[in-house]
Amino acid sequence: MPKQKTHSGSKKRFKVTGSGKIKKQQAGMRHNLEGKSSVRTRRLNQDKVASKADTKVINKLLGR
Repeated sequence: MPKQKTHSGSKKRFKVTGSGKIKKQQAGMRHNLEGKSSVRTRRLNQDKVASKADTKVINKLLGR
């Protein structure tokens, strides 16, 4: 059976913490930033921990 390759797009988008949680960048910071309040853009610019359901899929893509 061949080795499973890591998904190259996923390894650029996700970071694994020491405890095994998956950190990701939040959506909504690409365009139309003038229309969003400063409070909202600061909140969107923070990293988030991926949900438990998504973590299972992401770990598979990362080959973990």
